[in-house]
This record gives sequence, structure tokens and C-alpha cells, in this order.
Amino acid sequence: MKNVVIGVTGGIAAYKALDVVSALRKLDINVNVVMTKTAQEFVNSLSFQSLSQNPVITDNIMEPDPSKIAHISLAQEADLIIIAPATANMIGKMANGIADDFLSTMILATEAPILVAPAMNTKMLNNIATQRNIKTLKEFGHEFVSPGSGRLACGDVGEGKLATPAEIVDKVVWMLNKNKDDFKGKRVIVTAGGTEIKIDPVRNITNNSSGKMGIALAKTLSERGADVSLIYGNIKSELPAKVKLIEAKTNSEMREAVLHLYDDADYVFMAAAVSDYKARFVSKEKLKKKSEGLTIELVEDRDILKELGEKKKSQVLVGFAAESSNLVENAKGKLENKNLDFIAGNDISDGKAFGKDENRIILIDKQGAQNDLGLLSKYETANKILDFVIKS
Repeated sequence: MKNVVIGVTGGIAAYKALDVVSALRKLDINVNVVMTKTAQEFVNSLSFQSLSQNPVITDNIMEPDPSKIAHISLAQEADLIIIAPATANMIGKMANGIADDFLSTMILATEAPILVAPAMNTKMLNNIATQRNIKTLKEFGHEFVSPGSGRLACGDVGEGKLATPAEIVDKVVWMLNKNKDDFKGKRVIVTAGGTEIKIDPVRNITNNSSGKMGIALAKTLSERGADVSLIYGNIKSELPAKVKLIEAKTNSEMREAVLHLYDDADYVFMAAAVSDYKARFVSKEKLKKKSEGLTIELVEDRDILKELGEKKKSQVLVGFAAESSNLVENAKGKLENKNLDFIAGNDISDGKAFGKDENRIILIDKQGAQNDLGLLSKYETANKILDFVIKS
């Protein structure tokens, strides 16, 4: 289990750190919380204790375990330290080696990586002294989660809002995994987004897939050392860097692109929402509007995933099942029928999953074992999926 220490400093955004602690605990990360004196004016330490299930450090001489010197033991045991929110005052202390409270003393005593999430008034953030201190901390090797823009607690509008808890947690997951090269040297295919059914030169039928889950998988695989080819259709999210990008808008284009790479692949993640049907007739001319309406005949298209299962040799093949009912039953049927190693089932009823930044996946292996990954960001979900798949 990873150990993370979160230092909460005095600012109105301190309450958001509660969501960060809660999300980290859901990822089975042990969390210890250190609060400055001013932070306790904004949030009660009992809230952090309840969520972290650990004693909360609230003063300079607090020693929960008499056999240990707390600021040294926490500093040594931490895999990562987060400062959220990080005030201008704490950033200044860190940049200049000042150790006048528990948190700043612990920071000086640690060799763990540090993540800083600033939150302050826009003018304070842009002050030359603050910017110099941030530059210094970056030169030290500390990571930052950039603050957001909007209406601040003081009434000003501009940059300085604490990054969202989801953004902070995603950065934590990245930092904890960035030296994990468990997919290094592996050739991986990922598909993402929805494909389209062409009707005429200007019209097509598609689906609601945003491509976010496949893109998250491609990104995390690249971070974990894989040689990734991302084959994508219609997407609503920014494409990742450092991966090979192949656009494939239709079922036939995606099939061709996947089969071209399939024999040399070690892992294949088929997260795209591929059209099951195609138009029997595609007009070469734009279809004109008619008062009696328009009838389009659809016929079954190629089942790419089943074809990959039939051709499978040494590849680990992972499919996705977007279901609106009987999730586990339908996902297991797809797993067996298409000769998959894993299937990731997700409930799409009532607007869930498609287009959202979070997902709840039930991962099922070919022995039928089920793992409910819980409601997580798609980036966190991707890392969880990879953790299970790499052990196969």
C-alpha cells in the first residue's frame, strides 16, 4: 500500500482537501494529514481523521506514536507529499528552507516527491515573489497542479482557484506510477471513440462515445512504458502525446487498422464503440429532403472483436461492454463468445459513462472473477485496469 501525506494550509479551499483524502482512500492509498494552525480555522481536523482513518497532526509537538519522531517518520515513510491548498506563505517557506511548523519541518526532512497545488488571490499568485518561489520549487523537482480560473472567494475573477480534487488525484496517481515501467517494451493497440455509418456524402449515423476511456488507457500505457498505437474514431477529448495516432472513422477503417498491427501486438484494448451495422446503400449524392420521410436499411457489419478473438495467439485481448441492463451477465457472455482474456463492463443507463470524466467498471477475467473498480476518474480506472491485466 502506498503512503501519501497531505499538508493542508490555511485557505478557503482547505475543505476541498477532504475530497482528495476520500478519493485517495478509495484507491487503497494510506493517507496521513498534517494541518497548519490556520488551516484548522477553516476545517475541523476530525473530518480529516474520519476520512483518512489516521490521527491528524495539528501542532508542532504532536507525537501520535511515542516510539517515533512524527515529522521524521512521516517524512521517511511517505511515497508522496501533497500540499493542497498551498498558500503563498507555505510556497515561500518551502522555496527558502524555512521550518517553523510541523509541515514545513517535515518537508525539509523528506526525500519523497512533492506535489504542490496552489490556491490564492490572483494578484498574490502573479506577484513577482510568488512566481520566483514557484520557479525555485520547480527547479527543486517539485510537481505542480496548476490552479484554475474563475470567481475567487475574495470576489476577484482570475487564476488562483485550487485545482479540482479529480485533477489533484489524477496527478497523484501519475506521480505514484510514473516510475512503474511494467509495460516497457510491450506493443499495445488501443481503440477509442465512436465509429460512424455513412449515409451520403454529408450525413452519417454515430453514437455517444467520447473516446475518453480509450484515451486514458493510451495515456497511462505510454506513461508505464508501452509502445502504444491509438486507433480512434469520433472523439470529444484531447489526443495524448507520445503515442502513434491512427484515425479510423468507420467499422471497416478500424478493422483494417487493428488487423494491420494485431500480429505484433502484446496487448489489445478495444475500448472503441464500433458500429454493429452499416447502410446497405450509401448514396453518392446528397439525399434530398422528402415530405414522406426517409427510410435507411441497415445490415450487420463486421464484428472486429470476435474476429480478433478467433485470430488470437499470444495477445492479451481486452474488450469493453457498454450495457444498459444485466451488466455482468451480458459482459460474461461477450467475454466467452469472443474469446477474450478480460472484459470491462460498464453501466450506460441513465446517461452514465458516455462523455463523463468518471466511470465505474466491473472487470471480469476469463475465469469469471469479478473486480468492481468503483467510481473513479477514467484515468484512475485505466491504471486499475492495467494493474489487473499486467498480472495475467
